[in-house]
Amino acid sequence: MLEKIDKRLRAERFRQRLAQAMANTGTTQSGLARMTGVDRSTISQLLKGEGARLPNAQVVGECAASLGVSADWLLSLTDNPERAEDIVANALTLTEAPRALVDEQIFDWHQEAAGYKIRHVPAGLPDMLKTNDMLRWEYSPHLGRTADQAIGASEDRLNWMRSSSSDYEIAMPMHEVTSFVRGEGYYRGLPDDYRLGQMDNMRRLSEQLYPRMRIYLFDARQLFSSPVTIFGPLLAVLYLGRNYLAFRDTARVQGFTEHFDTLVREATITTRDFPDYLSSLD
Repeated sequence: MLEKIDKRLRAERFRQRLAQAMANTGTTQSGLARMTGVDRSTISQLLKGEGARLPNAQVVGECAASLGVSADWLLSLTDNPERAEDIVANALTLTEAPRALVDEQIFDWHQEAAGYKIRHVPAGLPDMLKTNDMLRWEYSPHLGRTADQAIGASEDRLNWMRSSSSDYEIAMPMHEVTSFVRGEGYYRGLPDDYRLGQMDNMRRLSEQLYPRMRIYLFDARQLFSSPVTIFGPLLAVLYLGRNYLAFRDTARVQGFTEHFDTLVREATITTRDFPDYLSSLD
């Protein structure tokens, strides 16, 4: 519900906010007059006038557009100076995603969320838990020599997690792990020694990094999730294949968080059972 403001107070706030927007953008009275197509004396009157009189809608709109703020903010109808289109643009962004999920953008998001819990549903096995052999087998066919960069980035992410104050929760569908262990589907053709080394690595890290890192397995016949990472309350990022779709508005981030927490709450294999479950699949 909007606050009911006295006309004189609204007019005074308009003058204050107009002056603030001009100062923030380094705009002079003459400059604003040129941008809006009104006389300089009119701009001066807008800033120094008294009483409850406000300019007409066209002048308010021209001032707002020229200064990159919303007309609603100038008129005290909102406390957010951003224009609606800017709010939408900042709340939802599309970023190019490389094949390996260990790129600089993802790492930057991790660092931005330092101190917050990070929730992750990977597209396959989590890259930062993969052995070098596994990363080369998976990424060399399309990354070539840059597979070594993926290895370095994976190690950086793991080292960051060891030293960070962030908790890390990973939720995966059970069939992803069983397919890997049995060398089926996507993992067909994976050498046995790579597979066994990868299993040992996941077991070791899941025990070594607990409770800072917790892994859960859910039954995809009952629950479904697209690959997504939720960086605390800051943003949620969906992996689309060629792009990341990043959401920063609070309501959507909270929605993704609740979705992930459902995966954890209804997990078939909990984090304490994960190492033994891997062993049972040998």
